[in-house]
Parts: sequence; structure tokens; C-alpha cells
Amino acid sequence: MRTSRLAMLVAGAVMLTGIASISPASADAYDYPWCAQGPSLGYPGECAYRTYEQCLASVSGRYLYCGENPRFLFREPPEPRRYYRRHARPY
Repeated sequence: MRTSRLAMLVAGAVMLTGIASISPASADAYDYPWCAQGPSLGYPGECAYRTYEQCLASVSGRYLYCGENPRFLFREPPEPRRYYRRHARPY
């Protein structure tokens, strides 16, 4: 009886630790416009560069080249902001 309680306590602690360590997959909040591309990286490549110069510096000597990120190029434009007119209240 005592060993089964201890085993249940340990199993519960292990399960609680496992559940607490699970984190949701993080999606990139920002699609970078430039990708390092090549045979070893696949398509679209390693898209982690804000400028073409950053990409060139990274691919230098790595048998890679820089290309534009297709997810960045062909994404839908954001909806325009709506401006609301504030109405003055009469006194």
C-alpha cells in the first residue's frame, strides 16, 4: 500500500513535470526578406536576414547564394488601419 502511494506520487510528479515542460511551437513573428539558399538548405532556405548585405556576409565561403524569401514577397498585404472620428459630446 505504501509503495503504491509512493509510486503514484512519483508518477504524478513526472507527469506534471512533463506537462509543464511542453511549450507551444513558436511561429516566426516576422518573415525576413532574404534567404541563404543552396543545395544543402533546401527551399526556400535559411530565411533569417533583414538586408541583402547581411545575407551576403553569411553565405560568404559557404557555397550558398542569397535569394528573396517567397513567403515575404507573396504574402497578403495587411489590412489598412481604420481611423475613427471622435465625436465631441455636447455639454
